[in-house]
Amino acid sequence: MFQPNQDDIYATVQASQGRRWFAYGVLFLLGALVIYTTLTQPPALHWMVFMLVFGVAMLWLAERLRRATTQVITLTETELRDSSGVVLAKIADIATVSRGAFALKPSNGFTLVLKGKMPRAWAPGLWWRIGRRVGVGGVTAAGQSRFMAEQIALRLEASKRR
Repeated sequence: MFQPNQDDIYATVQASQGRRWFAYGVLFLLGALVIYTTLTQPPALHWMVFMLVFGVAMLWLAERLRRATTQVITLTETELRDSSGVVLAKIADIATVSRGAFALKPSNGFTLVLKGKMPRAWAPGLWWRIGRRVGVGGVTAAGQSRFMAEQIALRLEASKRR
């Protein structure tokens, strides 16, 4: 296993700038295009309300993604957390790491299966947590995610041997 840096961090995962801006641009343009189309060619009232709400929701999601992808996910000896201080999972609570080609996981990422349930949380484009599963990935760099998943797997294997 690798040694931590001076801040006791073993691995980090952050958004790839190209993927981050592409995802933001797609969501922002979708929202803007739906709103523009609705206002220039008004449909029936119920469709107009639906399309305006959908367009605003896409703009809101684009902004959430932009803010969330400024965070960095870090792996320490005891936990996996993001740079805002939110703990995604404690190492002692992780049962398995799913990182195969056919695993249910985010793009360029991995999924952790926990021993117990945790509250739902989501940072668009970076990570999500539902029940016993934590997904890390989306607009992240593949190499960083792979390295972090391997580090977690090594720690789980070492804890099983003890």
